[in-house]
Amino acid sequence: MNLILLHPEDFIEPVTPASAAQAKGTGRVRLTGRRLDHVREIHRAEVGDRLCVGLVDDRIGEGRVTRIDSGALEMEVELDRHPPEPLPLTLVLALPRPLVLKRVLLSVVSLGVKRIVLLNAKRVERSFWNSKVLREGELSKPLTLGLEQARDTRWPEVSLRTRFKPFVEDELPEIIAGTRPIVAHPEAASDCPRQLKGPVTLIVGPEGGFVPYEIEKLEACGCESVHLGERILRVETAIPVLLARLF
Repeated sequence: MNLILLHPEDFIEPVTPASAAQAKGTGRVRLTGRRLDHVREIHRAEVGDRLCVGLVDDRIGEGRVTRIDSGALEMEVELDRHPPEPLPLTLVLALPRPLVLKRVLLSVVSLGVKRIVLLNAKRVERSFWNSKVLREGELSKPLTLGLEQARDTRWPEVSLRTRFKPFVEDELPEIIAGTRPIVAHPEAASDCPRQLKGPVTLIVGPEGGFVPYEIEKLEACGCESVHLGERILRVETAIPVLLARLF
């Protein structure tokens, strides 16, 4: 946990809004549960220590520990700087198996991806859509861990689309407008481009890739199919490689 992610309900004294004369806000928080355990067992913090904190969808700063015991952690916090800029990328990902999904979400959120669409495809197993990982409370866990890892506070948007054709025909054109739409496909003729300057929509298929019909629909929508070379990579490996090449 490189950053302790705070939520409005954590504050026992609200944050004083930043003003033109003072570009920082202050307040006091009380934490229990996972974050308390982490600070006690990993940081081994004591009263007076300072920790990196950030308020979700707001600024980052420091928290000075004023109380820490088995019951609660209390800090006086000062938020005085903005989080890192988001990656200019929308990720459209064919829904992977649940354990892989958690790893992928943590990874891409750490890298700054703020818009993620989880999509159905021919080779996506139907049972994946019934996974408890997709429940709201469970889905927030890897997103939180990704933000904490990267010292970021901008909450990512994750949406689920269970019907491939309606999504590609009705929603994808608006999503890719003003971006370079790229489909990662192992049988593509073109190599993945490198170091792009503008926004990108990256579409990644399931294990085994999109079927020909799906590739045809994506290309008809204006998407460009690219490959990463002769090796076939797992989804959780391919996505960080793609992001590193594209940006």
